[in-house]
Amino acid sequence: MASMTIHNLDDAIKQRLRIQAAKHGHSMEEEALTILRTALTEPAPTTNLARAIRARFAPLGGVELDIPPREPMRETSRFG
Repeated sequence: MASMTIHNLDDAIKQRLRIQAAKHGHSMEEEALTILRTALTEPAPTTNLARAIRARFAPLGGVELDIPPREPMRETSRFG
């Protein structure tokens, strides 16, 4: 099994990890492993952003928008 060292760990984070580990009856190393396992075993996020947005708002229903007709484009000079 591999080992790893975490450098530059903020003292406040280390203290919170120590407290959380104590609450769960774990060592700090065991608590860190549990956190990593939980974070990395969650389902991967949807890669298609449009599909994810559509799925999020689909239960709310749709809305019909009145789209005004387009007007012809004005001719402009190429040089301003």
